[in-house]
Amino acid sequence: MKGVSTVETGATSVYRGRLAPSPTGLLHVGHARTFWKAQQRALAAGGRLVLRNDDLDFQRCKPAFKEAMMEDMRWFGLQWQEGPDIGGEFGPYCQSERHSLYLEALKALQATGRIYPCTCSRKDIQSSASAPHATDDEPIYPGTCRNKKWPDVAGRNHCWRLRLTVGEEIAFVDGQFGPVKYVVGKDFGDFVVWRPDQVASYQLATVVDDASMRITEVVRGADLLISTARQILLFNTLDLPIPIFRHCELMTDATGARLAKRTDGLSLRHLREQGMTPEEIREKFFNIENKRL
Repeated sequence: MKGVSTVETGATSVYRGRLAPSPTGLLHVGHARTFWKAQQRALAAGGRLVLRNDDLDFQRCKPAFKEAMMEDMRWFGLQWQEGPDIGGEFGPYCQSERHSLYLEALKALQATGRIYPCTCSRKDIQSSASAPHATDDEPIYPGTCRNKKWPDVAGRNHCWRLRLTVGEEIAFVDGQFGPVKYVVGKDFGDFVVWRPDQVASYQLATVVDDASMRITEVVRGADLLISTARQILLFNTLDLPIPIFRHCELMTDATGARLAKRTDGLSLRHLREQGMTPEEIREKFFNIENKRL
């Protein structure tokens, strides 16, 4: 496997970071802190910051949330040099408009022979006695459809999964947590790259977009550490340059649960309506890592 030490030589020498929110609800202070860190990294490197609208969850993504997301980010002091509102060289910057790029990547994966069609539902996988939960609570796929080919599923509802090697270790050096390692079959299994509704999965879309937008560093929450391992496998399979990664500590509520978009009381919109300024929010919520609110 390509080591993390190779990623800088595979990417552009100009620092390019990104903000990639999904318009499925109002942004909270946890998002704001991660995005602020991403902006600080870009400014320190004299680079560029890209805003990407990750809107592939068609059931939950709403135009109103997109508008609120961008308004709240601007109010908070976030600035980007490319995005859906201002354009740029590597657009479009909404994932819902990038289907052709994802389809091209799917065909490339099919050509490698590393992916296979799968007709299993999530319920099928969860009910399998041999399907323990991965680190991020996603059931580890038991391999039911591993030997299926396209003719076997023609006309049937199916996804496409990446065929992995049980026992393979995926190691990388994270800018926040240092050396990180995951093991296929223990931490995750064959994962979906193309959904049954004919849409790219989060993993595939993120890899294609980060590569085509020439992102050199990904700054995001620690809940996505295991996704980084999956994405490194896709970067390597597609022979794409791998960015470096920095995962931020998560902010938690009073019960210890990580913040979610349903935590309305800690949304930027709510805090703004309560009269707080961006500076006051940063002073109150950003100074203590992994703070319970």
